[in-house]
Amino acid sequence: MNVLFLVQAEQRAILDRLYDGIAQACDSCDIRWLSSDEQAHLQRYFHEHVDVSRYDRILFFLRFKKEMRQWRFIRTLPNLVILEHDAYQNYIPCKYTGKFSAHYRRMPWARIISSGAQVSQRLREEGFDACFVPKGYDQALLSYQGRERDIELAFVGSTKSVAYSGRKALLEELGQVENLLVTKTKSGAEYCDTLNRIRFFVSADVGMGEYMIKNFEAMACGCVLLAYDHGEVENSALGFVDMHNLVLYRNVPELREKLNLLRQDPQRAAAIAEAGRQLAEQRYGFGAIGRQIVETMRPPLRPARQASWLQRQLRKIGVYY
Repeated sequence: MNVLFLVQAEQRAILDRLYDGIAQACDSCDIRWLSSDEQAHLQRYFHEHVDVSRYDRILFFLRFKKEMRQWRFIRTLPNLVILEHDAYQNYIPCKYTGKFSAHYRRMPWARIISSGAQVSQRLREEGFDACFVPKGYDQALLSYQGRERDIELAFVGSTKSVAYSGRKALLEELGQVENLLVTKTKSGAEYCDTLNRIRFFVSADVGMGEYMIKNFEAMACGCVLLAYDHGEVENSALGFVDMHNLVLYRNVPELREKLNLLRQDPQRAAAIAEAGRQLAEQRYGFGAIGRQIVETMRPPLRPARQASWLQRQLRKIGVYY
């Protein structure tokens, strides 16, 4: 399978290993890092730089804000697959509520690969060709170091986005009753070193409906993951088992109750951390996730709606509607 893979040149998360995993699982993968301007002018970019006939699949992993404004052109592309890590925002109160569905409705033949099991299920119920492949972690940057864990309870990451309002509120509530460290680090070695110092990592993906990358990163680095519970569908799809390979909670009192149990039983806490680390290493490194994405792309896509005679004539002069 020959794949054209379009990704963001400027992206906050370091996802190079995910891109490598996808490329290695393809017969041929032409990865293009698009600048912000190129993402905003896809019609021009394709006209100047792409022969679509060369590819069995065209895979988008671009900024949704720019993508959704160009649906008239995007829906003309053949063999389109859209990889999306933020489609959970379709179902939460934020500026993108319902906008993913509206965008996909204009090209219902495209395959959507979502990082949420429940999000994928809801998109399928709306009639879309939606598949689930979870987020994961960079196995080259993040790993277990076996060092002393001198930070008992912590969260590392951002709380500023509107989508993170639930996260921020929960961490603030927990911080009033526990000695919780909330901090940020540089990506790479500093982040890995910090995760390896934390015994209990608080993941507070409140209201998102799926587990963010931080969950897999914390597990891979040997933390006991305390994760906000997204329900049986998500947990079963990921192999998450409460008090076996992570700790699930729905509110601060439940989190504190389970945390105190593990403080009194360090061996059980260590066993949960070890089981979580093994799960992450076996299933959620970006190499494995990349292979999953490629396998999800392989089955035949839905046939696209044929353009009318007028649409075909207008496209010859660069007009799309």
